[in-house]
Amino acid sequence: MIGFYDYTVIMTYLSLLCSVFGITQAIDGRFRTAIVCLALSGLCDMLDGKIARTKKNRSSDQKLFGVQIDSLCDVICFGIFPVIICYILGVRGILGGIVIGYYSVCSVIRLGFFNVLETNRQMKEDGANKYYYGLPITSITIVLPIVFLLSFVISAYAFKWVLLMMLFVVATLFILKFRLKKPSTKQLAVIVIIVAIIVSVIMLYSDYRIKRKIVQEEALINELFE
Repeated sequence: MIGFYDYTVIMTYLSLLCSVFGITQAIDGRFRTAIVCLALSGLCDMLDGKIARTKKNRSSDQKLFGVQIDSLCDVICFGIFPVIICYILGVRGILGGIVIGYYSVCSVIRLGFFNVLETNRQMKEDGANKYYYGLPITSITIVLPIVFLLSFVISAYAFKWVLLMMLFVVATLFILKFRLKKPSTKQLAVIVIIVAIIVSVIMLYSDYRIKRKIVQEEALINELFE
């Protein structure tokens, strides 16, 4: 079989599986389950690099394979999955579609640029990079749950505009040129605890209602000749 199969890629695939399941839940209107899946996907992504680096005898092909599948999975987990949640929660219409498209393009640019930097870096040095260049795409797993807390205190209409602005700002930070120091292990632990508390509050207390609208389409041939 093609590819590499060892424990270093398990967390990357778990992150993808969490997001794929979360997408199905978002489509079915179970947004709270979807947000939990998004948070779990972010947690898996946070751990995959640390686990991969415990294997000291990885070949250059194994390292490059890890970089590629990590970014490919991230496109789905933190590029597509969040915009599906936001779409379900009301980011729609012409402006909503433009912002969703903008976020998606920026996330791909961010990940493509990461692949270039990381591939070049691994040719010269081992270990983890100490800095992010631009806002890491996984930050949406922190930002979106925090923003969702606003749904407790503002109207549904205002909340949709907040989601739209959040997507635009985060997407722009993906592609801005700045250097951000990576958090330490203790700081990551604090972030995980904070997100876990926020997700727990959402699960226990949110009664946000999603209005579902089913559009019945006619056959295209009928529409053309009406």
